[in-house]
Amino acid sequence: MAAFDAGDARSFFERLFRAYRVHDPERPEGLFTGYYEPEVEGSRTRTETFHVPVYRRPPDLVSFHDRAAEETGLAYGRLVSGKAQPYLSRREIEAGALAGQGLEIVWLRDWADAFFIHIQGSARVHLAEGGTLRLSYAAKSGLPYTGIGTILVRQGVLPEDAMSMQAIRRWMAAHPREARELMWENKSFVFFRDAALEDQALGALGAQHVQLTPRRSLAVDRALWMFGMPVWLDTLAPSGQGNRMTHIRQLLVAQDTGSAIKGLARGDVFWGFGDEAAHIAGPMKSAGLMTVLLPVAVAGELGLPI
Repeated sequence: MAAFDAGDARSFFERLFRAYRVHDPERPEGLFTGYYEPEVEGSRTRTETFHVPVYRRPPDLVSFHDRAAEETGLAYGRLVSGKAQPYLSRREIEAGALAGQGLEIVWLRDWADAFFIHIQGSARVHLAEGGTLRLSYAAKSGLPYTGIGTILVRQGVLPEDAMSMQAIRRWMAAHPREARELMWENKSFVFFRDAALEDQALGALGAQHVQLTPRRSLAVDRALWMFGMPVWLDTLAPSGQGNRMTHIRQLLVAQDTGSAIKGLARGDVFWGFGDEAAHIAGPMKSAGLMTVLLPVAVAGELGLPI
């Protein structure tokens, strides 16, 4: 196989792509956050220690189209006596609405672990029986996503400039009863599948159905952007060492999406797995510039200058 160097790469992109700076009139400064693959402990069987279920997609969760979507304002839900209805809320599911159907994939230690796996969309579960289980996103309930960090800021519990996943988890650990009520405010619920993934150095499957690459895969608004699109980011990210920020200027590829990723200049960087990835992804919330690289043919069809 012929060697491929930086000059070849530059020539490839200059010949076949055109770069366009993204301007979002609703968010001119852009917004770029981070996500990662959590690592938690769990068990294939329920025990006193591991009692929090992670569910696979239930058979009565269906996609809504046309009239049903218009009537409910939702993309997913269930049919009750032939009528489209919203799916069960997080509170209803965690109260046992899906119990007894054999949908449990694995059992975790606490509700906060399960909640943040839902937020991140994947996980590595180190099993009490031995080995590691890889969880990948399978479906969501369709009910609207509510950011619990926003609620804590609005209530004056945590200051906005100190908001991060780590800050939320510390508050949850100190207030377990209130934490359950807070998590229920996010009615959206995520279902998973046990994924046999080939490359353990890569992340879970993204929405493009390829394994995510740490620091190179980007989640975008699927309603606005296509998967596989190269994206140049110029933004800031935590260094993982205290509060120091580092400049990020690099090429990523749009390979994933998420409920909270909405807007033109909006991206979520996949940082990998482990403690270092968590400490970078958790507090990342930066303004920045986003430049998309469109194939020349696509740019021409859109009437863009080439």
